[in-house]
Amino acid sequence: MRPEPLPEGSRIGILGGGQLGRMLALAAARLGMRAHVFEPAAEPCAGQVVERVTRAAYDDRAALEAFAASVDVATYEFENVPLAAVDAVAARVPVRPGRRALEVAQDRLAEKEFLRGLGLWVAP
Repeated sequence: MRPEPLPEGSRIGILGGGQLGRMLALAAARLGMRAHVFEPAAEPCAGQVVERVTRAAYDDRAALEAFAASVDVATYEFENVPLAAVDAVAARVPVRPGRRALEVAQDRLAEKEFLRGLGLWVAP
């Protein structure tokens, strides 16, 4: 069963506020959605184009919980977001792609084995 599309006006949480987060927020805005970025850096690139920014460390559990409470769904902009941060947010709202995708992407050897397991050719 496919999940229902997000309605216009939904708030997407983005873990990471760099250039990819910025592009994601701009694309969401074109679809009538709002973005809230969670980013440890003082002046995130995405902060210029989103409705809200939470500036906190990825291990700040209270900040992650407050962030998750303020969004309808969440995603991450790159593979270096700690799994524990994704887990904290996923305890409250759906996170897509899911934890397993991030876990595989964070380990190049695991990524290669995963692709090989799908029958895809990978470089030796």
